[in-house]
Amino acid sequence: MQLKGIHHVSAITANAKSNYDFYTNVMGMRLVKKTVNQDAPSMYHLFYADEKGRPGTDLTFFEIHRAGHTYPGTRSISTTSLRVKSDEALEYWKKRFEEHSVEQDDIKEKLGRKTLSFRDPEGQRLILISDENNSGVEAGKAWGHSSVPEEYGITGLGPVHLTVNEAAKTEKVLTELLGFRKKGSYEQWDVYETGEGGTGAEVHVEEKPDEQPEKPGRGSVHHVAFRVNNEDELKKWHEIIQAAGYPNSGLVDRYYFKSLYFREANHILFELATDGPGFATDEDIDHLGESLALPPFLEHKRQEIEEDLTPLDTSRS
Repeated sequence: MQLKGIHHVSAITANAKSNYDFYTNVMGMRLVKKTVNQDAPSMYHLFYADEKGRPGTDLTFFEIHRAGHTYPGTRSISTTSLRVKSDEALEYWKKRFEEHSVEQDDIKEKLGRKTLSFRDPEGQRLILISDENNSGVEAGKAWGHSSVPEEYGITGLGPVHLTVNEAAKTEKVLTELLGFRKKGSYEQWDVYETGEGGTGAEVHVEEKPDEQPEKPGRGSVHHVAFRVNNEDELKKWHEIIQAAGYPNSGLVDRYYFKSLYFREANHILFELATDGPGFATDEDIDHLGESLALPPFLEHKRQEIEEDLTPLDTSRS
């Protein structure tokens, strides 16, 4: 029983409309689900992904209007990566970011792969990573109905970067509890992989023993989720995590997948999430994300929920 790779990453925005404009119009990702935070239904939860919202391609955002500035530090998911097909795609994005005044760095090689670091308008720290020399977990397929040519589009999530005070503690959780393998190191980062490996299944860990914990806000990451085959496996993972003494959420029904949450030893929130049933459970695949979707257990509160939300037009002609 192995985790299959990254399932999704959930971050924080202070403005759903601006967030939607950037990730669909500039980044060319598909909004596959417009819903709410099930634990706090007065806030949007937006899911951007590949053409079908495959597991391993979802970058999601909670809208917290009062979210302040993020002060980077430890105990954090400090960077999220997004996969593209080729080195050539990075050259395309370099020019596109210049045209859209997106803050970016130079293209650099890391662990044998070309990368391009950039920030979204709220300071979210992101990296585009080329799959040209990658093997391992299969990528998704870029959304073909956007302003970004399909051959250059975002195909899924790449490595997540964790910044911690005590790397040995996080390594123990990754390798001894969750079954990751240490792959190697580069610069100040240690690299761990799971499942078939590759860019869609890696966690990179950086140790900063003397740095203060991050103060999260808009532009920070809330949690990372790892892929589990099905609910039966998730129940077994619950037993393993429980036996290891980690306080956890128990199994949670998110309707589109089942989840289990716990904090690893450096206090970063991890989620294990099943691959199914998926986002087409309550919407036609051709019209994902166009309307506000609510799980059945919130449907009776639809009017109240809609009154609390700022209207967000995500319909497509």
